[in-house]
Amino acid sequence: MIRVGLIGFGLAGRYFHAPLILAAGMELRIVVTSRSDAVREFAPGAVVIDSAPALFARDDIDLVVIATPNHLHVEQAAEALRAGKHVVVDKPLSITSAQASTLIELANAHRLRLAVFQNRRWDSDFLTVQKLIREDRLGAINAFHARWDRFRPIVADRWRERAEPGAGMLHDLGSHLIDQALCLFGRPEWIQADVFTQRSGGAANDGFEILMGKGTLRITLGVSSLAADGGWRYRVHGARGSFLKSGLDTQEAQLRAGVQPDAPDFGFEPTEQWGKLILGADDSKQTIAPQRGRWTEFYAGMRRSLERNEPVPVPAEDARETLEVIEAAMTSSAAGRRIEL
Repeated sequence: MIRVGLIGFGLAGRYFHAPLILAAGMELRIVVTSRSDAVREFAPGAVVIDSAPALFARDDIDLVVIATPNHLHVEQAAEALRAGKHVVVDKPLSITSAQASTLIELANAHRLRLAVFQNRRWDSDFLTVQKLIREDRLGAINAFHARWDRFRPIVADRWRERAEPGAGMLHDLGSHLIDQALCLFGRPEWIQADVFTQRSGGAANDGFEILMGKGTLRITLGVSSLAADGGWRYRVHGARGSFLKSGLDTQEAQLRAGVQPDAPDFGFEPTEQWGKLILGADDSKQTIAPQRGRWTEFYAGMRRSLERNEPVPVPAEDARETLEVIEAAMTSSAAGRRIEL
């Protein structure tokens, strides 16, 4: 049994990490949080403590999972690694790529596993896009458009929207969109970006538009906090046809509603969200049954990594590359020009 210590029991810790840790057959032994009642309700057998250093000092923990505000990730991950614990960090791994390199070197020096929780690699719609591309249903891809638009016109009093390192949509949702683009196409050759704050009273960036290129391929990624109609989630164009998909993967909503990962309907999207494949030769349209969303794969993969010496599901090197693209986007936006990668 892999014994897990979880730091943080807010949205990510309570609804993303804790249920998936248990679904993978690991033991949620320690939770570092001030929300003891919430832990007792969800995992009565877990011990609640209020100190991360106290967790690192324990000898009955194999894996530390960090689900805290972004600016705490580096210090907590470094302390856990120095204490001899394997580590999972919620995305983004760190604020900068240089910090990511430091953590990678530290993990390697101590021969420990360091992984990053990029759960959106196992979204239903993204798995469907991957399958269509892998099966060459669209032909050679010439354009990939991914958006994550929401309508949140009021600035909330939470760390993601304050003027502090790692806050804002570029590090938050941008980490997911950029990671998905890198999974599909690898490192782009150049980037041009506009990172902005549109809402009244906003202290952190609440939207961005990114254009990247690799040969003839064009990749556009975008987020808005002021879009009442989310529109298309994905638009993928190839030499044979296009795939269009709206709506968001259901797993977050299901977990927040109390649906457990082993439920028969977990990860399945409603039919009204199924994507369309349009073939260019005859303009015919096909409804594409989506892949089942499988966020459970992350901790299942983490368990295999620790028990069977397999690679971690999302290596820290991948997260570092995502951060390099984020940094290039910020530089491009500030300079108002294209940046070579």
